[in-house]
Amino acid sequence: MARRFGRIKSLVSDTRVFESAESRRRFLIHAAVAVLVLALVAVLVRRYVPTLTSARELRATIHGFGALGPVVLVALQAVQVVVAPVPGQVLAVVAGYLYGAWWGTLYNMLGVTIGSTVAFWLSRRYGRPYVERVVHDDALATFDAVDDDYVRVALFVFFLLPGLPDDALCFVGGLTRLPLRQLVAIAVLGRAPVFFLVNVVGAFFEAGRVGAGVLLAALVTGVSVVAYRYRDALLGLFDER
Repeated sequence: MARRFGRIKSLVSDTRVFESAESRRRFLIHAAVAVLVLALVAVLVRRYVPTLTSARELRATIHGFGALGPVVLVALQAVQVVVAPVPGQVLAVVAGYLYGAWWGTLYNMLGVTIGSTVAFWLSRRYGRPYVERVVHDDALATFDAVDDDYVRVALFVFFLLPGLPDDALCFVGGLTRLPLRQLVAIAVLGRAPVFFLVNVVGAFFEAGRVGAGVLLAALVTGVSVVAYRYRDALLGLFDER
Protein backbone atom coordinates (compact mmCIF):
# COMPACT_ATOMS: atom_id res chain seq x y z
CA MET A 1 0.00 0.00 0.00
CA ALA A 2 2.78 2.41 0.92
CA ARG A 3 4.54 1.59 -2.35
CA ARG A 4 1.35 2.30 -4.32
CA PHE A 5 0.88 5.67 -2.60
CA GLY A 6 4.50 6.45 -3.26
CA ARG A 7 4.01 5.79 -6.98
CA ILE A 8 0.92 8.02 -7.08
CA LYS A 9 2.80 10.78 -5.28
CA SER A 10 5.62 10.47 -7.77
CA LEU A 11 3.25 10.75 -10.72
CA VAL A 12 1.51 13.77 -9.23
CA SER A 13 4.75 15.54 -8.44
CA ASP A 14 5.99 14.98 -11.97
CA THR A 15 2.87 16.54 -13.49
CA ARG A 16 3.45 20.18 -14.39
CA VAL A 17 0.44 22.38 -14.83
CA PHE A 18 2.51 25.51 -15.40
CA GLU A 19 5.65 25.88 -17.43
CA SER A 20 7.47 27.68 -14.63
CA ALA A 21 7.02 29.26 -11.23
CA GLU A 22 6.74 32.63 -12.97
CA SER A 23 3.84 31.48 -15.16
CA ARG A 24 2.09 30.07 -12.10
CA ARG A 25 2.56 33.38 -10.27
CA ARG A 26 1.13 35.34 -13.22
CA PHE A 27 -1.85 33.00 -13.42
CA LEU A 28 -2.63 33.38 -9.72
CA ILE A 29 -2.33 37.17 -9.91
CA HIS A 30 -4.61 37.35 -12.96
CA ALA A 31 -7.12 34.99 -11.33
CA ALA A 32 -7.16 37.07 -8.13
CA VAL A 33 -7.64 40.32 -10.08
CA ALA A 34 -10.43 38.76 -12.15
CA VAL A 35 -12.25 37.58 -9.01
CA LEU A 36 -11.94 41.01 -7.38
CA VAL A 37 -13.19 42.79 -10.50
CA LEU A 38 -16.16 40.44 -10.89
CA ALA A 39 -17.03 40.84 -7.21
CA LEU A 40 -16.84 44.63 -7.49
CA VAL A 41 -18.98 44.67 -10.63
CA ALA A 42 -21.54 42.39 -8.99
CA VAL A 43 -21.78 44.68 -5.95
CA LEU A 44 -22.04 47.86 -8.02
CA VAL A 45 -24.59 46.41 -10.43
CA ARG A 46 -26.74 45.07 -7.59
CA ARG A 47 -26.60 48.42 -5.79
CA TYR A 48 -27.00 50.83 -8.69
CA VAL A 49 -28.98 49.02 -11.42
CA PRO A 50 -32.34 50.39 -10.15
CA THR A 51 -30.90 53.90 -10.54
CA LEU A 52 -29.16 53.23 -13.84
CA THR A 53 -32.30 51.91 -15.52
CA SER A 54 -34.40 54.94 -14.52
CA ALA A 55 -33.90 57.96 -16.78
CA ARG A 56 -35.00 60.37 -14.05
CA GLU A 57 -32.71 58.99 -11.34
CA LEU A 58 -29.84 58.56 -13.79
CA ARG A 59 -30.21 62.17 -14.91
CA ALA A 60 -30.08 63.36 -11.30
CA THR A 61 -27.04 61.19 -10.60
CA ILE A 62 -25.05 62.46 -13.59
CA HIS A 63 -26.12 66.04 -12.94
CA GLY A 64 -24.86 65.70 -9.38
CA PHE A 65 -21.31 65.25 -10.63
CA GLY A 66 -21.33 68.80 -12.00
CA ALA A 67 -18.43 69.48 -14.37
CA LEU A 68 -17.49 65.80 -14.24
CA GLY A 69 -20.93 64.78 -15.51
CA PRO A 70 -19.79 64.34 -19.14
CA VAL A 71 -16.91 62.12 -17.98
CA VAL A 72 -19.34 59.95 -16.00
CA LEU A 73 -21.68 59.77 -18.99
CA VAL A 74 -18.86 58.72 -21.35
CA ALA A 75 -17.71 56.07 -18.86
CA LEU A 76 -21.22 54.66 -18.41
CA GLN A 77 -21.81 54.53 -22.15
CA ALA A 78 -18.50 52.69 -22.63
CA VAL A 79 -19.34 50.20 -19.89
CA GLN A 80 -22.82 49.50 -21.24
CA VAL A 81 -21.36 48.36 -24.57
CA VAL A 82 -19.16 45.77 -22.87
CA VAL A 83 -21.19 44.79 -19.81
CA ALA A 84 -24.63 46.20 -20.68
CA PRO A 85 -25.90 47.08 -17.17
CA VAL A 86 -27.39 50.30 -18.55
CA PRO A 87 -29.63 50.61 -21.63
CA GLY A 88 -27.77 52.78 -24.14
CA GLN A 89 -30.98 54.53 -25.22
CA VAL A 90 -31.66 55.64 -21.64
CA LEU A 91 -28.22 57.21 -21.49
CA ALA A 92 -28.82 58.90 -24.84
CA VAL A 93 -32.06 60.50 -23.63
CA VAL A 94 -30.35 61.64 -20.44
CA ALA A 95 -27.43 63.09 -22.41
CA GLY A 96 -29.76 65.01 -24.70
CA TYR A 97 -31.70 66.36 -21.73
CA LEU A 98 -28.61 67.51 -19.83
CA TYR A 99 -26.29 68.63 -22.61
CA GLY A 100 -28.43 69.12 -25.72
CA ALA A 101 -28.61 67.11 -28.92
CA TRP A 102 -25.14 67.89 -30.27
CA TRP A 103 -23.02 67.76 -27.11
CA GLY A 104 -25.05 64.82 -25.80
CA THR A 105 -24.43 62.90 -29.01
CA LEU A 106 -20.72 63.72 -28.83
CA TYR A 107 -20.42 62.40 -25.27
CA ASN A 108 -22.43 59.30 -26.11
CA MET A 109 -20.38 58.54 -29.20
CA LEU A 110 -17.13 58.95 -27.28
CA GLY A 111 -18.37 56.32 -24.85
CA VAL A 112 -19.59 54.08 -27.66
CA THR A 113 -16.21 54.37 -29.40
CA ILE A 114 -14.33 53.37 -26.25
CA GLY A 115 -16.72 50.54 -25.41
CA SER A 116 -16.80 49.19 -28.97
CA THR A 117 -13.01 49.23 -29.16
CA VAL A 118 -12.76 47.27 -25.91
CA ALA A 119 -15.38 44.75 -27.04
CA PHE A 120 -13.71 44.23 -30.42
CA TRP A 121 -10.33 43.82 -28.74
CA LEU A 122 -11.63 41.33 -26.17
CA SER A 123 -13.24 39.30 -28.93
CA ARG A 124 -10.09 39.30 -31.02
CA ARG A 125 -7.80 38.65 -28.07
CA TYR A 126 -9.69 35.72 -26.56
CA GLY A 127 -11.38 34.33 -29.67
CA ARG A 128 -14.58 32.48 -30.29
CA PRO A 129 -14.73 30.56 -26.97
CA TYR A 130 -14.93 33.90 -25.15
CA VAL A 131 -17.56 35.29 -27.55
CA GLU A 132 -19.67 32.15 -27.11
CA ARG A 133 -19.82 32.90 -23.39
CA VAL A 134 -21.01 36.50 -23.79
CA VAL A 135 -23.20 36.30 -26.91
CA HIS A 136 -26.36 34.22 -27.25
CA ASP A 137 -25.86 31.08 -29.32
CA ASP A 138 -28.68 31.94 -31.72
CA ALA A 139 -27.24 35.39 -32.43
CA LEU A 140 -23.78 33.99 -33.02
CA ALA A 141 -25.07 31.26 -35.32
CA THR A 142 -27.11 33.79 -37.26
CA PHE A 143 -24.15 36.03 -37.96
CA ASP A 144 -22.02 33.03 -38.90
CA ALA A 145 -24.14 32.78 -42.04
CA VAL A 146 -23.02 36.19 -43.35
CA ASP A 147 -20.86 35.94 -46.44
CA ASP A 148 -17.34 37.31 -45.96
CA ASP A 149 -17.80 39.59 -48.96
CA TYR A 150 -20.71 41.37 -47.24
CA VAL A 151 -19.32 41.64 -43.71
CA ARG A 152 -18.72 45.40 -43.85
CA VAL A 153 -22.15 46.19 -45.30
CA ALA A 154 -23.95 43.76 -42.97
CA LEU A 155 -22.29 45.15 -39.86
CA PHE A 156 -23.02 48.73 -40.91
CA VAL A 157 -26.70 48.02 -41.64
CA PHE A 158 -27.20 46.22 -38.33
CA PHE A 159 -25.48 48.97 -36.40
CA LEU A 160 -27.57 51.54 -38.25
CA LEU A 161 -30.99 50.02 -37.57
CA PRO A 162 -32.29 50.40 -34.00
CA GLY A 163 -33.71 47.41 -32.21
CA LEU A 164 -31.01 45.02 -33.39
CA PRO A 165 -28.35 43.53 -31.07
CA ASP A 166 -25.66 46.13 -31.79
CA ASP A 167 -23.70 45.47 -28.58
CA ALA A 168 -23.52 41.78 -29.46
CA LEU A 169 -22.27 42.81 -32.89
CA CYS A 170 -19.21 44.35 -31.27
CA PHE A 171 -18.18 40.93 -30.02
CA VAL A 172 -19.21 39.09 -33.18
CA GLY A 173 -17.43 41.65 -35.36
CA GLY A 174 -14.19 40.95 -33.54
CA LEU A 175 -14.21 37.43 -34.99
CA THR A 176 -14.03 38.78 -38.53
CA ARG A 177 -10.82 39.57 -40.40
CA LEU A 178 -11.55 43.27 -40.62
CA PRO A 179 -8.91 45.56 -39.09
CA LEU A 180 -9.80 46.93 -35.67
CA ARG A 181 -9.92 50.53 -36.91
CA GLN A 182 -12.43 49.57 -39.60
CA LEU A 183 -14.62 47.77 -37.10
CA VAL A 184 -14.64 50.78 -34.79
CA ALA A 185 -15.39 53.16 -37.68
CA ILE A 186 -18.30 50.99 -38.86
CA ALA A 187 -19.74 50.78 -35.34
CA VAL A 188 -19.48 54.53 -34.71
CA LEU A 189 -20.81 55.64 -38.12
CA GLY A 190 -23.62 53.09 -38.02
CA ARG A 191 -24.81 53.96 -34.51
CA ALA A 192 -24.42 57.74 -34.69
CA PRO A 193 -27.71 58.59 -36.51
CA VAL A 194 -29.98 56.81 -34.03
CA PHE A 195 -28.02 58.09 -31.05
CA PHE A 196 -28.45 61.61 -32.41
CA LEU A 197 -32.22 61.14 -32.78
CA VAL A 198 -32.55 59.78 -29.25
CA ASN A 199 -30.49 62.69 -27.93
CA VAL A 200 -32.88 65.02 -29.74
CA VAL A 201 -35.72 63.33 -27.82
CA GLY A 202 -33.99 64.24 -24.57
CA ALA A 203 -33.37 67.79 -25.77
CA PHE A 204 -37.06 68.14 -26.70
CA PHE A 205 -38.11 67.05 -23.21
CA GLU A 206 -35.71 69.53 -21.60
CA ALA A 207 -37.09 72.33 -23.78
CA GLY A 208 -40.65 71.46 -22.79
CA ARG A 209 -41.53 70.17 -26.27
CA VAL A 210 -43.02 66.99 -24.87
CA GLY A 211 -45.25 66.30 -27.87
CA ALA A 212 -42.36 66.49 -30.32
CA GLY A 213 -40.24 64.32 -28.03
CA VAL A 214 -42.93 61.66 -27.71
CA LEU A 215 -43.54 61.67 -31.47
CA LEU A 216 -39.85 61.23 -32.28
CA ALA A 217 -39.47 58.54 -29.62
CA ALA A 218 -42.46 56.71 -31.10
CA LEU A 219 -40.89 56.90 -34.55
CA VAL A 220 -37.57 55.44 -33.35
CA THR A 221 -39.42 52.77 -31.40
CA GLY A 222 -41.51 51.86 -34.44
CA VAL A 223 -38.42 51.46 -36.62
CA SER A 224 -36.85 49.35 -33.85
CA VAL A 225 -39.85 47.03 -33.70
CA VAL A 226 -39.96 46.57 -37.49
CA ALA A 227 -36.18 45.99 -37.69
CA TYR A 228 -36.35 43.40 -34.91
CA ARG A 229 -39.39 41.71 -36.44
CA TYR A 230 -37.72 41.28 -39.83
CA ARG A 231 -34.13 40.86 -38.67
CA ASP A 232 -33.84 37.32 -40.09
CA ALA A 233 -35.11 38.38 -43.50
CA LEU A 234 -32.77 41.34 -43.46
CA LEU A 235 -29.82 39.20 -42.53
CA GLY A 236 -30.76 36.82 -45.34
CA LEU A 237 -29.68 39.50 -47.80
CA PHE A 238 -26.10 38.92 -46.70
CA ASP A 239 -26.16 35.10 -46.46
CA GLU A 240 -23.61 33.00 -48.23
CA ARG A 241 -24.86 32.12 -51.68
